[in-house]
Amino acid sequence: MKKSNFTALVLGTVGVVFFALGMCMGLLPEWDMFRQGVVCGVIGLVILLITVIVWRKMEGKAPIQFNARTIGSVLVGVLGALLLGVGMCLSMVFGKMALGIVVGLVGIVALLMLIPLTKGIH
Repeated sequence: MKKSNFTALVLGTVGVVFFALGMCMGLLPEWDMFRQGVVCGVIGLVILLITVIVWRKMEGKAPIQFNARTIGSVLVGVLGALLLGVGMCLSMVFGKMALGIVVGLVGIVALLMLIPLTKGIH
């Protein structure tokens, strides 16, 4: 394993753990730790952003170019993930199985659209 991949693995794991713990702290009312959860989640997101920057630097890659295609890809990914999550919530929490399945499938299709959007079709 290359040193850059190991560094990304460690930093990514730490960032995801902080983010997940922050989400649990913020979203579970039994814990009564919303403000601390937001801080912990933001720390996790910052660590994950640092992970991307450090990994690209160690691999000798150019910084990410922000153009319309990159921003569009990010927006499609966020929209797809949100739709998939809303579909799961509708099915499991609110008992609206049919609507949840439809919304979840729309989210999955949006996420699958990322492959040809980013890599292209050859």
